[in-house]
Amino acid sequence: MSKPSSSPAADAASTSLISYPCQFPIKVMGAKTDELVSAITHIARQFDPAFDTDTIELRPSKAGNYLGVTITITTTSRQHLDELYRTLSTHPLVKVVL
Repeated sequence: MSKPSSSPAADAASTSLISYPCQFPIKVMGAKTDELVSAITHIARQFDPAFDTDTIELRPSKAGNYLGVTITITTTSRQHLDELYRTLSTHPLVKVVL
């Protein structure tokens, strides 16, 4: 008797290289404005109430028009991480989330 096939989502979850909960760094790039870091911090705290702002790393672009912001959050699941990426990506000040 053959084994029933599983869904692609179930296969991805079972083969994840990440063990949850974990500390996960996320790089966010956006236009260099005074509001960018504040907006990213606000979103990070929505997903990780214990988010430590001392862990934020800032890297301006060579021309100084953009700012790279690295945050490290505690994520509890793939769904939690995906929702954080979606929320950051849809913010009007954010250009790229890695």
